[in-house]
Amino acid sequence: MSLFQSLDISGSGLTAERLRMDLIANNIANVNTTRTGNTTASGNQIPYQREVPEFESRTLPFQTLLNEQMQGGQLQSSGDGVEVSAIVNDPAPFKEVYDPSSPDAIKVAEPGLQPGYVRTPNVEMVNEMVDMISASRAYEANVTAINAGKSLVQKALTIGQ
Repeated sequence: MSLFQSLDISGSGLTAERLRMDLIANNIANVNTTRTGNTTASGNQIPYQREVPEFESRTLPFQTLLNEQMQGGQLQSSGDGVEVSAIVNDPAPFKEVYDPSSPDAIKVAEPGLQPGYVRTPNVEMVNEMVDMISASRAYEANVTAINAGKSLVQKALTIGQ
């Protein structure tokens, strides 16, 4: 693996973790959003639904894989970074609070929905804070890896002097 490939891998991790932090901030900002402009078929409000990223390994181009196979008979690459493959809604159920006076209260009964209840977002502050700490630590680890790579380049340049 070349130095520049390691910087690229860490850079992809920084980008993915930044997007993860943006989604966490968006989830926290919408923790009390009961109106999203969307309604069920019966006209009941649909609250904000928590968003989470799905990460996957970036795939190596076929030509790179072919060249590595032809040179040594086995793959030399350990990976090519990470990317966000999708942003998905968390399938956790919405929380329900009984408040028949709320303008967002369920007016028409539906399967699993009773009149008088207000559905609130499925965002849990504790989970968001844990995810934020995890994303922050992963971001810091990628920054450390980039700084270590830069340090190696600087040391290599001083060898020739």
